[in-house]
Amino acid sequence: MSNKPIFVTRASLAPLEEYTEILKGVWERGILTHNGPLVQQLEADICAELNLSHFVAVSNGTIALQMAIKALELQGEIITTPFTWIATVSAIKWEGCTPVFCDIDPETLNIDPAKIEALITDKTVAIMPVHVFGVPCDVDAIQAIADKHGLKVIYDAAHAIGSTYQGKSILEFGDISATSLHATKLLNTAEGGGCITKNKGLFHKLQRIRFFGHSDDKTDIVEDGFNGKLTEVHAALGLANLKYHKQVAEDRKRKYNLYLELLQNNPELTFQKSKTGECNYSYFPVIFESEEKLLKTENKLKETQIYPRRYFYPSVNTYTKVVPYQPCPISEDISKRILCLPLYWELKEEDVQQIIQIINS
Repeated sequence: MSNKPIFVTRASLAPLEEYTEILKGVWERGILTHNGPLVQQLEADICAELNLSHFVAVSNGTIALQMAIKALELQGEIITTPFTWIATVSAIKWEGCTPVFCDIDPETLNIDPAKIEALITDKTVAIMPVHVFGVPCDVDAIQAIADKHGLKVIYDAAHAIGSTYQGKSILEFGDISATSLHATKLLNTAEGGGCITKNKGLFHKLQRIRFFGHSDDKTDIVEDGFNGKLTEVHAALGLANLKYHKQVAEDRKRKYNLYLELLQNNPELTFQKSKTGECNYSYFPVIFESEEKLLKTENKLKETQIYPRRYFYPSVNTYTKVVPYQPCPISEDISKRILCLPLYWELKEEDVQQIIQIINS
């Protein structure tokens, strides 16, 4: 057991000397931002790595969601999940739209497609599901509903780099997917994010929105844009880390499966399931029988300097200072009983074994 505190996650970082080697070019060129060469290289390399059509690198995942809403010119109600980070709802509200909460599937923890249509009104303009903990949503069912009712689909794919469906990156689905390159994600630029779309027109529109709405020749303002640019310094870190992306993903999968193997016979625990596609194993959530048992276990872990996290607690629909309350009983129940266990590159296998022992005892 290590002597250092063990947190729910830590950033996966390339060797420092490899990062600083890339930074030398930044210093030589003197270009720090404004769609610099490293940002363009990062976008191209991510597309090649994940087989994506178009990737627009931006300053963070929340901005990516806002840009998606803006690019699709949405005004009205957006159906989303209550089992998510507050950023999903913040982006909807900042773009002048209204979040409408659809309860979740108790096994996948994603939005339940069977409950979406009942929430559609003449004000509904889009569906914004979340690939929770990297587990793919039922993209076929969601797209069928969107097509039937003439709605747009934006995926909050903050967790989902590396997740797949039918051999394709899950980021390729919907009108636009918005992902995160935050420090805690499988691939990180410290802070950052991106918009992914198959539509070339949307791709160029997102590029313009990212840079204040400038025209391609920078002589005019042609979009209602803002500052969503990623810097060269952040892009350099992304390029250094991208080299190790597959290695990091394989490491998390190995530790994820170790947790599952040694915890799945505990009758007091259940686990998130993937019904369509494969997740990226970037989180390991555990659902306890009761909140009381969760809190007892959490306290035991903290006594040994192990700090799991209650993702996502509370259910976002209960943040009544931000949104009017809309009942979502499944999300509200699970949010009280779910705990994400430590899972990251530098986490030792003996630490995983110690965490499992404490939980099972």
